[in-house]
Amino acid sequence: MDTDKHPAAENALGGFLRARRAQLGPEDAGLPTSGRRRVPGLRREEVATLAGVSTDYYMRLEQGRERHPSQQVLEAVAKALRLDDEAVAHLFRVATPTTRRTRRAHRVERVGPHLRRLLETWSQTPAFILGNALDVLARNRLAAALFAGFTSCDNLLRMTFLDPAARDFYRDWDRAAESCVAALRRAAGIDPDDPRLIEIVGELSMRSAEFRALWARHDVRGKSREAKLFHHAEVGDLELHYEAFTVNSAPGQQVIVYQAEPGSPAAVALALLGSLSAAPTLQRGPFVGPE
Repeated sequence: MDTDKHPAAENALGGFLRARRAQLGPEDAGLPTSGRRRVPGLRREEVATLAGVSTDYYMRLEQGRERHPSQQVLEAVAKALRLDDEAVAHLFRVATPTTRRTRRAHRVERVGPHLRRLLETWSQTPAFILGNALDVLARNRLAAALFAGFTSCDNLLRMTFLDPAARDFYRDWDRAAESCVAALRRAAGIDPDDPRLIEIVGELSMRSAEFRALWARHDVRGKSREAKLFHHAEVGDLELHYEAFTVNSAPGQQVIVYQAEPGSPAAVALALLGSLSAAPTLQRGPFVGPE
């Protein structure tokens, strides 16, 4: 497998730097442009000049031969590549990895009973819990109704890239896909040895060319808050805003809660969806997701 597609690759730093360099043109960095370029983005020597390091040193960074870059160098490279805060944090994580552990067995992520009961009390807002590799570990009734069109509500990446229902459900599929991959890339920077994450990346890399292309971009963005545009087969279009909350008792897990603006058409549609999901003849499977 291509090392840039494998979260546990030894040269995660090089893959990240090459991808971000390719996305930044000379005009973005305030450099003069002249003639045609054989490859997109900045050249290595241009990044080195902007960062105030030698071209040879920067090449060693990309090749994985420089294992202990200083904080000052990383800050200078981040500035040269115009990285935002999340990308800078990711740069520092992949440039200064912790001691690698031996490959560990897959550990099934579980949701605590108190958190499950809390989800069930939120009857007017779709809410679910994501694991480190974006597995849907639990969901309340309204979230189950919201995602009812999918064959399986098991993992956001698999749902987005492998289930045909996603193209109709996400009104802006490209944005949804980019967001999912950027969140997974962030998780890979934090825990590159997670067996489940490695499994998901491997599966999606084999089965989806669109995933491979987005994964190779090394975009990094955690889930925090954002507006999502959906189309539900029973209640029509919805614009929902979500908030993401980390679970302190279970590192890597997040609670995702969707809300509609009060009085909006989406609020009416969400209320209708809630009434439909509460009807015994229309319930769609279990209350919570897979263990």
